Amino acid sequence: MDDLSLIQRISIWVLPVLFAITLHEVAHGWVANKLGDNTAKSLGRLSLNPLRHIDPVGTILVPGLLLALGGFIFGWAKPVPVDWGRLRHPRRDVALVAAAGPAINLAMALVWAVLLRLALEMPENLEYAALPLGLMGKAGIAINTVLMVLNLLPIPPLDGSRIVSSLLPLKAAIQYSRIEPYGFWILLILIYTDILGRILVGPLMVVQHLIYALVGLAGGA
Repeated sequence: MDDLSLIQRISIWVLPVLFAITLHEVAHGWVANKLGDNTAKSLGRLSLNPLRHIDPVGTILVPGLLLALGGFIFGWAKPVPVDWGRLRHPRRDVALVAAAGPAINLAMALVWAVLLRLALEMPENLEYAALPLGLMGKAGIAINTVLMVLNLLPIPPLDGSRIVSSLLPLKAAIQYSRIEPYGFWILLILIYTDILGRILVGPLMVVQHLIYALVGLAGGA
């Protein structure tokens, strides 16, 4: 996509980014509702309308800047509120609610991979549709795998930290949770020093290779 203009890149990335971020948050709220906490549902946050989830910084500014600068794209929506105390089995259910976000990103990456495969198999007379669909498919795979792997890092308040916390003994989990106020700053430092990129690159390559292989594009596209 390097030879595309910024406007073209935005038009290709906007739908994959909005779907990836919106459905990630809806998945958290949907699973929480199934497990006893209807907070997100009562606030209308189970909607697929992106406007209910957009965070001006995380959904628009950050992905836009990264797209313009040519870095890997990620972002976030307004977190779906979850009242952990209302879950029927809090220690177990916290992990299930947390895992729902990365799980839906994996599912979406697979859907985009199928669309990419379809685009590559379109006849030449449909190239006008195949090219944007293929580029959008690649973007969808990229943004969803980045969000999945990033959110599985055990840095509070990322989803991975919720999963780890649910597996720790209670006292250790309480101590671990005290890192949360510093989690955003830890991420900023990791991004600034490029440590985050080095952490993510290996898992991302493995996950993306598997996704491409599952749709018969073992060598990538």
